[in-house]
Amino acid sequence: MSAHSKPGPGPMEQLIRKSVSDTFKPAELLIVNESYKHRHHAAMRDVDSTETHFRVTVVAEAFSGQSPIQRQRSIYALLKKEMAMEGGIHALTLVTKTPKEYEAALVAPKSDSHQEPAEAMR
Repeated sequence: MSAHSKPGPGPMEQLIRKSVSDTFKPAELLIVNESYKHRHHAAMRDVDSTETHFRVTVVAEAFSGQSPIQRQRSIYALLKKEMAMEGGIHALTLVTKTPKEYEAALVAPKSDSHQEPAEAMR
């Protein structure tokens, strides 16, 4: 591996991918390991794991009829053991959508709430 190569997914990321895929059969699954952003936090000082913080986007028909809280709880329940283990998952940022919700979010116009400074002053 060269100095600029990105390492492949680690064992925890692979486990998340397999568990979520097997359970929810997602149309889209994006897992981003953000552990490097949190290495300096006090809770992480004595942790050797490089797989503690993940941003996970799951798009699955299995979420139809469920509230966002129900969807997130089902993923937390699925990964309960990995979240409880020493050096395991410390934090998950979850985005859970049905395919219809995901498609709508992709084509929705951007909000006007963030204007350029010159426009905001008019």
